[in-house]
Amino acid sequence: MKRPKNWRFLLKKKPIILFSIVILVQIFFANNICSQEVNPTFNLEDRFHPVTSRNGMVATQEALATRAGLEVLKEGGNAIDAAVTVGFTLAVTLPRAGNLGGGGFMLIHLADRNQNLAIDYREKAPLAATKDMFLDENGEVNQKKVKFSHLSVGVPGTVAGMIMALEKYGTISLARALKPAIELASKGYPVTEYFRDSLLLYKQVMADSPPSMDIFYKPDGSVYQEGEILIQKDLAASLKLIAKNGKDAFYRGAIAEKIVADMAANGGIITKADLAKYEPVIRQPVTGNYRGYELISMPPPSSGGIHLIQILNILERFRLGTLGHNTAQAIHLMTESMKLAYADRSKYLGDSDFVSVPIRQLTSKKYADKLRRKINYYRATPAREIAPGNPYNLGEGNQTTHYSVIDRSGNAVANTYTLNFNYGTGITVPGTGILLNNEMDDFVAKPGIPNDYGLIGGAANAIAPEKRMLSSMTPTIVLKDNQPFLITGSPGGSKIITTVVQIITNVIDYKMNVAEATNAVRFHHQWFPDRLEIEQDLNGDTIRLLTRRGHNIVKTNAAIGSTQSIMKLGDRLYGASDPRRLDALTLGY
Repeated sequence: MKRPKNWRFLLKKKPIILFSIVILVQIFFANNICSQEVNPTFNLEDRFHPVTSRNGMVATQEALATRAGLEVLKEGGNAIDAAVTVGFTLAVTLPRAGNLGGGGFMLIHLADRNQNLAIDYREKAPLAATKDMFLDENGEVNQKKVKFSHLSVGVPGTVAGMIMALEKYGTISLARALKPAIELASKGYPVTEYFRDSLLLYKQVMADSPPSMDIFYKPDGSVYQEGEILIQKDLAASLKLIAKNGKDAFYRGAIAEKIVADMAANGGIITKADLAKYEPVIRQPVTGNYRGYELISMPPPSSGGIHLIQILNILERFRLGTLGHNTAQAIHLMTESMKLAYADRSKYLGDSDFVSVPIRQLTSKKYADKLRRKINYYRATPAREIAPGNPYNLGEGNQTTHYSVIDRSGNAVANTYTLNFNYGTGITVPGTGILLNNEMDDFVAKPGIPNDYGLIGGAANAIAPEKRMLSSMTPTIVLKDNQPFLITGSPGGSKIITTVVQIITNVIDYKMNVAEATNAVRFHHQWFPDRLEIEQDLNGDTIRLLTRRGHNIVKTNAAIGSTQSIMKLGDRLYGASDPRRLDALTLGY
């Protein structure tokens, strides 16, 4: 019988084998020991402890809106009732993102029907929009026109979307849903420190709009201080008209007339016909499966759901849980998966009412297997070497807000809506109190030229009349055994998709509770620009290991995302609002 080859034999006869074993052991321990620290910036005593309840829960980015939604649930309203109430309330209390003059997506789970549906109330390009409308005489993009002018405004969808949700799936009256918003706009509410700081930061954006300055700043141009009362009488009047006359008040009545007059006076192209024709659309959500959990998310014109599922499909064959949370190896594999998905986004995604989007192929496990083979396990692949894949040959705004709601019957809502930038264009329609979006920047003004979020697009997302611009908003509901398990979403422009991916992997792979998953350090890569953005508190050893692998690390002072999430385990609800942005609140009863 042969004598076994012990370590002395290896040292003497096969030193290269022993050396390789030692190196592999070092890599394993370095990857699994480093970076276990959760972000110390959020030094809250209870940051790892979620809010708990049994009957219902609301998680939003603004406390007054959370309370308004929870009161509806306590009165016996369902999750849709509460979500619509929150949506209108945020238009008053979170004006940099909550809105009447923007648009978004609402994802709904109806427990009694075991049905999932998506309401697309994304803005549309006006009828007079043209492919090259933002190019100057030299063929270059006019940045002011595309971002901060009346031309940059898409036909708003929020009012129509909220009212559709309430009429089809709610139980309370529109007047009841609007009551908190009307009271807060009429009587005012105290300015918070965070709100004051945002007004200081974005004063220049609103400086060219006298109505905006009249609402959000004092007569001498100074900012309201913390604790002072902000009253929005014009917005209150608009809300009262909507409560009385429904969506016609906004799309055909007095509000519509004021919007059209303001457009005509300032070079805008939205007309009475644009407003009268606008309708939200009920769509089938995109679906996937991750480690036995069912993923329900937003279809086009959002890219969010498709690429959320695509990234998770790629990751499913990696044993993330055994690699350790935010270790160099785990971050490396997740980053390479993100690059591949965002490359596909640049070619294939647009409004599916106008272009053919290969949803089934992009979200298939078979395509994920094909993409996974492109990943080098130990080295970063430069973005310039990554091109959009071919899913056909298989044989088959940073300033957005998200909120999550669940009621005692198990109905759930994940809603994300936006003006695009903070305060949108900064332009308020005179006499309405309504800030206008600048969503036309989410189209491709010129192929190959990045938008404000650095995203590159192609012909699928070119401007066309009545087309909805591509979005990254990713309201998501995760089901387990047909029951809501996780409701989540985030603002953050191009970072929304990767933020939601990390919430899901934190919960499913790393077994975190919803507060731990929310507080954990985040990272982001979107193919181009070729940089791995990380929040400030990632472990230094992990950063060095990632740099050695070829990643271009950029430590960002800005928060990545701001999630509002609810988990359901048994008969208990657990919720958490992201501490990255102040004033958020989760409440249950």
